[in-house]
Amino acid sequence: MFLTISTTGSAERPATDLGFLLHKHPEKAQAFSTSYGTAHVLYPEADAERCTAALLLEVDAVALVRRGKGKGRGGAPDAALAQYVNDRPYAASSLLAVALSGVFSSAMRGVCAARPELPARPRPLRVEVPALPARGGPELVRRLFEPLGWTVTAEPVALDAEFPEWGDSRYVRLVLEADTLTLAEALRHLYVLLPVLDDAKHYWVAPDEVDKLLRAGEGWLPAHPEQKLITSRYLSRRWSLTRQAMERLELVRLAEADDSDVEEIDNAVAAETESEEKPTPLAVQRREAILAALRACGAARVLDLGCGQGQLVQALLRDPSFTEIVGVDVSMRALTIASRRLKLDRMGERQAARVQLFQGSLAYTDKRLGGYDAAVLSEVIEHLDLPRLPALEYAVFGAARPRTVLVTTPNVEYNVRWETLPAGHVRHGDHRFEWTREEFRAWAAEVAERHGYAVEFVPVGPDDPEVGPPTQMAVFTAGTVKEAKAA
Repeated sequence: MFLTISTTGSAERPATDLGFLLHKHPEKAQAFSTSYGTAHVLYPEADAERCTAALLLEVDAVALVRRGKGKGRGGAPDAALAQYVNDRPYAASSLLAVALSGVFSSAMRGVCAARPELPARPRPLRVEVPALPARGGPELVRRLFEPLGWTVTAEPVALDAEFPEWGDSRYVRLVLEADTLTLAEALRHLYVLLPVLDDAKHYWVAPDEVDKLLRAGEGWLPAHPEQKLITSRYLSRRWSLTRQAMERLELVRLAEADDSDVEEIDNAVAAETESEEKPTPLAVQRREAILAALRACGAARVLDLGCGQGQLVQALLRDPSFTEIVGVDVSMRALTIASRRLKLDRMGERQAARVQLFQGSLAYTDKRLGGYDAAVLSEVIEHLDLPRLPALEYAVFGAARPRTVLVTTPNVEYNVRWETLPAGHVRHGDHRFEWTREEFRAWAAEVAERHGYAVEFVPVGPDDPEVGPPTQMAVFTAGTVKEAKAA
């Protein structure tokens, strides 16, 4: 994993001033121990006209696993290999960002005791990252860096240069150039935006990450046009932390507009809104409705099919009446995040015996899914192409046949109530479809009839008299003669 920072100069302002700013002597090659390996700092070139500092991070795959990347109890059997065979030693990521902040911490803060006049002085800078994961492609790279004053070159890296017909990989070779930025500003941009482009953090995202983001984003993040995307990705899409960060960024923006201190604005807002009751997020209402339905049917052994990042599994673990909980997802990355969320590697033996996570596709029958009291498909079916729904239907209702199946999906009629959702758009970019209440009930009734289930429908969220609830839930019960009806 490699990054270089170059600058140019003259006899009056030599480029080797970069060594003072970075607090690393150009004539030395230095090594620093980090949580995930060894960071090396060296200078491939250093004279008055041009100076380049290189940061090379050698990732220790074993340390990476031991410090929070282990699969924990119940992990998928093939996950262990994926933790050791991956792109982490080669592609820039949050690991490089952490090394950057550790090795160049004084430079990021703009501190230089030997030459205090240097940190505030803009200088010509060139940053090169040979391999950068860019989820969003070169266009997103430009949208993130260009508003900050960088000239951006983001060249896609081919999957295989010998086979150009295979197309491009998700990696780019990044070159950033600017002559109006200080080194501290440049380092703070990289610290935040490298993991944002990779769209992954390789350590647990705790609440103190909000403070780190705001410190590194001071002076540029509040006004950035991609502020919301940056904040969400940097905080691993943890909605509570993202909301907290967005609120604090808005306070900074208001304070700057009003030429006031943030504390003054914050106190005023708190006094006005202290007594206001915050609405319960729809995701929380959905989980509560699912838990209520599972308790009502007396389920003890529960499948969470398409468990994602493990929010429902976590909620089920809090209730001792659920004695066995299995989370299944096709995405290994989602299962890794779920494992971290649940702290499987630190969980007590008795609690760990209740939970298991494994990789699986709902498009195929799976003997491991048989014999459970209940299965939950929460916000799953809309992510499948319609022609693949029959395969999921058979795998769950025909082969696994749990006594109860709960299916939740968005009610497209309710979308007109979302002020921020453009007309005709689905709620998530990965949704292949969103059904009306009539369409969902017709599908559910046909499934129930084919497989010997009865089905009832439960609204989730505020039940609007005109367009219905934001989420619709079908409760399938096997082995009964009740006819499907609307609750």
